[in-house]
Amino acid sequence: MLNADYRPLSYYPLSLWSWQDTLKAVFMERVNIVSEYDRVVRSPSFEMRLPSVVSLKTYVKPSRQPAFTRFNVFLRDRFSCQYCGAHDDLTFDHVIPRSRGGQTTWDNVVTACSPCNLAKGGMMPREARMHPSQRPHVPTVAELHANGRHFPPNYLHESWQDYLYWDTELDP
Repeated sequence: MLNADYRPLSYYPLSLWSWQDTLKAVFMERVNIVSEYDRVVRSPSFEMRLPSVVSLKTYVKPSRQPAFTRFNVFLRDRFSCQYCGAHDDLTFDHVIPRSRGGQTTWDNVVTACSPCNLAKGGMMPREARMHPSQRPHVPTVAELHANGRHFPPNYLHESWQDYLYWDTELDP
């Protein structure tokens, strides 16, 4: 689904609707059909190709600041442990532990693999001799979009390519 300016409402997760919700929006005249699949849906009195890309008729102003979510922390940190660089078994770590007054905020949380998170435990970075490779910070939407281009969804239909900005040749 695209905004009225033909940009995706969201890249992370990609703004997708079920085919049922898409058809409902078409019939309620809330969206324009931009592209269609070859597949057809039928009823006894009606036949229609399924829309693959739709755009809203009314522009929705995008958020200026990304939501603080586990996924967005991982995306900011490029899905890698900020202590050892691992890409598996990811969690998030409070740089200043919660037991020491640290808060769950952009400025205090980093991506960490489970072994590093367990090793650091409730210690301060200096005590554990573990310092994040990048300082935790509030990312911009543009930063998350740029990082996300390294991690395209598992499946992208060819009709979506003109509206998305992933370089599928990049390695994460």
